[in-house]
Amino acid sequence: MYKHIIWDFDGTLFDTYPVMAGSFKETLESQGIEEPLEEITKHMKVSMTYAFNHYGEKYGIGDKFITAYDSRRKEVEFDLSKPFEGIVELCKYIHSTGRRNYLYTHRGESSIKMLESYGLTGYFSDFITSQHGFERKPSPNAIQHLIRTHHIDHSEAIMIGDRDLDLEAGKNAGISSCFFTDKMEENPHADYVVTSVEELYSII
Repeated sequence: MYKHIIWDFDGTLFDTYPVMAGSFKETLESQGIEEPLEEITKHMKVSMTYAFNHYGEKYGIGDKFITAYDSRRKEVEFDLSKPFEGIVELCKYIHSTGRRNYLYTHRGESSIKMLESYGLTGYFSDFITSQHGFERKPSPNAIQHLIRTHHIDHSEAIMIGDRDLDLEAGKNAGISSCFFTDKMEENPHADYVVTSVEELYSII
């Protein structure tokens, strides 16, 4: 049983990719560019930087596109983004059993606001967002900060995320990692692979 559960946000706690990819597609279309939603989502699931770089090289989009995308996404994400089914109950269960949840995301303060809108912030002991200025995943720096701050035993901590960089950050920090994905597939960076929130109960 793990006592310290470190969560990624997008695609792990909250099902935000449909909103993010949809906003990205609409922003491309506003510039006369057509791209399949599935392809956009695939690139985003590597990282947002990867997606921006990919389409930047393909179509020459740059900072103005990113600004327009961010504006479009922010208009709709609070109304359309929701936690994955069962996440609220699982975080509450972890908290009620004397264990701790932590957030580690590249997203900004919007992640905390969305957690708050679903009554989740009270179940979390700490939050690491882009505002903290840590080197981005797969760097272990932010996780190492949590380990030092909360006196965490490495063997009692696990990082849960939907991307390789989440898992690599956990492994680079010397803790376990769990790949949260929509289809069962092997991952060289993961100690566990799950396809539903229910499966997490048997791990944590």
